Amino acid sequence: MLFDKNALAGMRILVTGGGTGLGKALSEALLRHGATVYISGRREQVLKRAVEELDVIAPGKVSFRVNDIRDPDAIDQMIDSIWLEGPLTGLINNAGANFIAPTKNISSRAYRAICTTIMDGSFYAATAVGKRWLSDGLTGSILSNLVTWVWTGSAYVVPATMAKTAVHAMTMSLAVEWGPAGIRVNAIAPGPFPTEGAWDKLDPTGKGIGATDPSSVPLRRFGRMEELQNLVVFLMSDGCNYLTGQTIAIDGAHHLAGHNTFAGLSALTDQDWIDAREAIQASVEKEKQQRSV
Repeated sequence: MLFDKNALAGMRILVTGGGTGLGKALSEALLRHGATVYISGRREQVLKRAVEELDVIAPGKVSFRVNDIRDPDAIDQMIDSIWLEGPLTGLINNAGANFIAPTKNISSRAYRAICTTIMDGSFYAATAVGKRWLSDGLTGSILSNLVTWVWTGSAYVVPATMAKTAVHAMTMSLAVEWGPAGIRVNAIAPGPFPTEGAWDKLDPTGKGIGATDPSSVPLRRFGRMEELQNLVVFLMSDGCNYLTGQTIAIDGAHHLAGHNTFAGLSALTDQDWIDAREAIQASVEKEKQQRSV
């Protein structure tokens, strides 16, 4: 453990999309360093299972809220229910949605599903928490989980790239607006950190092209989860209270080498895209079966 186990003692942090993947891993790190953690998501069974596993790390310090991040009223209700137990000190905007596809094939429904989850959900959550901090005269920290495509753009993931870039702009803007109140707003931009849910949709064929290809990373490997966890613990701690308005890449210099996007998918054949679409649809159906809302 890089940081003291009490580095986040007394902190109360909400992690959206915290039941799986990166969100669950970040929640684990927060718990290991003394924080009380709330995780939210749409699938109750997934959240229950995650809490059961995380509770072993810090008994009684993790709970969940079933919530649709795209619904501002639902978010307000969720935050109100948390505030009854005590105000949050931090928010991690982690909930996301994404899949690879030729942009010409993306329906308006799919576009809205991605953008409302990432862009609208991050804004709703940030403002729901931020307005309570401002009203109560409290300080706090907001951290959003982005991608390096906010600087480069990326083919074949256009809706998510647009939405993440909007949250990047929100990060810089709110840092200035809310800085005088002691509210910090930052973001991280991880490179390839494989998780089952994300990789099912970003590398459905297993070809490892571009953004999912470790050989194109200057460090020649995927990121290790503990490396991402260490960065998040540092950013959510009191150890860097002068740091705000920043989006920090943790990608082994992938975006600097110019291989961090999905441009390489241009080499896929029509049959490759059919195979990818079928694999993605299978992953989505599996997730739908676990949803309660």
